[in-house]
Amino acid sequence: MLKDFTIANMLDMTQTIAGELFQGKTYPWEVLPEIGDFIVKLGKTLDPDEYDHLEGDIWIAKSAKVAPTACINGPAIIGKNTEVRHCAFIRGKALVGEGCVVGNSTELKNVVLFNKVQVPHYNYVGDSIVGDAVLGYKSHMGAGSICSNVKSDKKLVVVKDGEEKIETGLKKFGAMLADHVEVGCGSVLNPGTVIGRNTNIYPLSPVRGCVPANSIYKNKDDIVTKN
Repeated sequence: MLKDFTIANMLDMTQTIAGELFQGKTYPWEVLPEIGDFIVKLGKTLDPDEYDHLEGDIWIAKSAKVAPTACINGPAIIGKNTEVRHCAFIRGKALVGEGCVVGNSTELKNVVLFNKVQVPHYNYVGDSIVGDAVLGYKSHMGAGSICSNVKSDKKLVVVKDGEEKIETGLKKFGAMLADHVEVGCGSVLNPGTVIGRNTNIYPLSPVRGCVPANSIYKNKDDIVTKN
């Protein structure tokens, strides 16, 4: 049921500084068009004793570790104790939480990563909430896993759960990962994928639609409930 994939059922709002962005919304993808403007608004309120303000609307926590080879375009916020590794590419409109890992050759664009999210190796996360993306608290994407954010036919993305569906009105929509989601290496999360809390995705999986919380996704016809 799509009601299982609301913000309240997917995300721990105590684990992000972006709580205001989600206020008044029902589903996490509703924030995607507002991420960039919100980062600029929030960045101006951050404590200069804790965050460095760089040209181009970029705020980086003084406790964060950013490799000299990383590329960060604004607007962007990099949270406390986060590590941005060699050759990471942050294209802009990225709010990265505290204690996160953005790894080598990982690309982020129009995303919110909650605290302690790990996208450590060759990941693309676009238009997602991790995720254009939202990734929930302590979510982890295995090496080479991808949030695909545009349909091959370029049509607007529809979120589907069985016979239920919601027209998002968005052309670019990656994945929404709830708290404690584990995505196996080499998996592709197709546009409009929504994954519930505490769910594991097998490696090399092509995933689309809604995957229930507390599940193990082996393939589209083999999704089992965790004991």
